[in-house]
Amino acid sequence: MLSIQQSYVAAAILCLTAVLLFAPLTLRCAGADIYRYVDEDDIVHFTDAPTDKRFKIFMRDLKKDKQLRTKLKYASSVNPAEFEQLIKTCSDKYGVSSSLIKAVIHAESGYNPNAVSSKGASGLMQLMPATAKSLKVADRFNPKDNVEGGVKYLRFLLDTFQGDVSLAVAAYNAGLSRVAKYGGIPPYNETRTYVNRVLSYMKSYQESGI
Repeated sequence: MLSIQQSYVAAAILCLTAVLLFAPLTLRCAGADIYRYVDEDDIVHFTDAPTDKRFKIFMRDLKKDKQLRTKLKYASSVNPAEFEQLIKTCSDKYGVSSSLIKAVIHAESGYNPNAVSSKGASGLMQLMPATAKSLKVADRFNPKDNVEGGVKYLRFLLDTFQGDVSLAVAAYNAGLSRVAKYGGIPPYNETRTYVNRVLSYMKSYQESGI
């Protein structure tokens, strides 16, 4: 049986071991998002800089997440992190900035995959029926189908306007023909407000690193 002194020593060693084991993770959690995946040997991997698509968001940087939610006024019911990997995959596939994709989703639906507008647009990126059909989107309420279709359309608009984000975003809102007709952002308050909002959101996402 351990003496009282030996018990104290054992407890101290145990505490020190726990600190050494978990301090690095605690420090990293304080300043970065943490990603996780379990490999075929059931070994759990963590990182704050994922290089493999198998990594899924495990823990958000609480400080950055709170700042972004406050700045962009997320609804308390939405969870943007749920679509993080989907957005990254589409960003990589089509070469469209993830910050721009997030900004459009935020402006269009507030991250609500079931959102429907009065004009009939639906899903995360608010695709109109005709647009969805032309993009071969099978289910506008399926986040994967919707986001892939929306990002593919953004890529087309960016190519059409030679990388001009403002014009691409304006066309996403008002239509390609109207931007072409006016030779720039159409003189509609709704469209101009929309473009400013998306660009502002995009800047916030870029600055936050989320």
